[in-house]
Amino acid sequence: MAAAAAALASSPLVHLTAAARVRLPKPRASPSCSRWGCPRGAYLDWRPLRRCDRMRRFSVDEGGGGGEADGEKRSEEEPAAAVEAKAGAAEEVASERSRSGSFSSSSSPSSVTPGVSSEPSLLSFSVDSIDTVKLLELLGPEKVDPDDVKAIKEKFFGYTTFWLTREEPFGDLGEGVLFVGNLRGNKEEIFGKLQRQLHELTGDKYNLFMVEEPNSEEDDPRGGPRVSFGLLRREVSEPGPTTLWQYVISMLLFLLTVFSCIELGIASKISSLPPDIVSYFTDPNATGPPPDMQLLLPFVESALPVAYGVLAIQLFHEVGHFLAAYAKNVKLSIPFFIPNFTLGTFGSITQFKSILPDRKTMFDISMAGPLAGAALSFSMFSVGLWLSSNPAATSDLVQVPSNLFQGSLLLGLLSRAILGYSALHAATVLIHPLVIAGWCGLTTTAFNMLPVGCLDGGRALQGAFGKSALFGFGLTTYSLLGLGVLGGPLSLPWGLYVLLCQRTPEKPCLDDVSDVGTWRRSALIVSVFLVVLILIPVWDELAEDLGVGLVSTF
Repeated sequence: MAAAAAALASSPLVHLTAAARVRLPKPRASPSCSRWGCPRGAYLDWRPLRRCDRMRRFSVDEGGGGGEADGEKRSEEEPAAAVEAKAGAAEEVASERSRSGSFSSSSSPSSVTPGVSSEPSLLSFSVDSIDTVKLLELLGPEKVDPDDVKAIKEKFFGYTTFWLTREEPFGDLGEGVLFVGNLRGNKEEIFGKLQRQLHELTGDKYNLFMVEEPNSEEDDPRGGPRVSFGLLRREVSEPGPTTLWQYVISMLLFLLTVFSCIELGIASKISSLPPDIVSYFTDPNATGPPPDMQLLLPFVESALPVAYGVLAIQLFHEVGHFLAAYAKNVKLSIPFFIPNFTLGTFGSITQFKSILPDRKTMFDISMAGPLAGAALSFSMFSVGLWLSSNPAATSDLVQVPSNLFQGSLLLGLLSRAILGYSALHAATVLIHPLVIAGWCGLTTTAFNMLPVGCLDGGRALQGAFGKSALFGFGLTTYSLLGLGVLGGPLSLPWGLYVLLCQRTPEKPCLDDVSDVGTWRRSALIVSVFLVVLILIPVWDELAEDLGVGLVSTF
């Protein structure tokens, strides 16, 4: 018998059966089971048992593959309380499955084949069971701590500061809290006091905003709009740092802008360019193979003055922004230049990298760039017209069609006043390259001063009159651009550029309520009026009456 037993033990069939019955080790459950959160006797399984906070716990089913002898042995060793606990856990699993329907039901013990696992796959769940709200909360910005909100309400607000009446969501995704109520004093003094108390309580954890009360039908009895206070986490409300990819994109856009400015300088020599190249780019009915572009290389050197002038204006524009931001202790991003083959450039996109303290700061930084660029552009334009009116003083004049002066009502009238009627009433006009650079600079500055979106004009209007006023002005601006009233042939590409890149208004300042003063508003109104005069083209009847361009040449 001993020899037969030894031979049977060494049989491969016995080893295969034993290998098939190998099971994963089961964790021991302590009496309190503090680690797994389940009653004694329960064990891990690859099926969901219950939801704990935002995670699911799993347990191992002891049926299937264990053998009847093992099951009988365990049932003899376990106390009756553990058996009852396991029965309760099984009922909970069944009820969880019936409620969610997210996992496929397992087979009954009688249908389980010994040695073969009947457990469902880890990923065998239904998409319908995903809690979308919880998922957005996990992926979205971090919300304000409710305990901090409770402490702020108890310690900050009261009869002497701000009487709280209700709370509302605040922020782009409702990640903050807006405290709505009645102000009990001077808004600037109360806001400063609340900021100091918030810093003492939470440090640099939050930013407090003073904004206009939404949907308010009446003004504050002390003057101005009714105010509310918004609370956001600092990492949510403040802009992020400039990334390496943004530096790379900025450099590539700058190189493209340099190329487009050189192309503008070459186009200004249109009267001396090879006829084949001119007809290929200007005649829509031109056929045949494209001309040799190497024929344009000799004109690159003569195109540099115009290219340098346009680039200098745009760089001067950005310097104005950065100097004003430095004085206000505000950080700006690197500029992202936008190339354009008609004007050399459409300007640049410069973002705020610091949260703005008040609307005066927004207004001053936004207006500094256009004022600097317009000052240099107008200087170039005026000097260029003076040199053009004295051909003996320079020999660098270029010949351009006179109908180009019909692109702007204001600039066309200034050119008519300095150059005279006879000069602009001819088919072509001899002008200095500074005229072209100044004209393009003033037109680009005017486009960027339009009161819409996140343009310089939109930011200045938002700072002077508030975000609510920007909506009406922006809608009017879009309508005028769509009708071609502003900008002429450039209205459509500029409107598309604004819709794609600059349509979103600027984020609110910390103090988004305080008035900017009368003189800032007056300066903005005068600027917008000049912008409209620059961007309105001269129609044929008016051009004939004013003597701007030769209408009969069209």
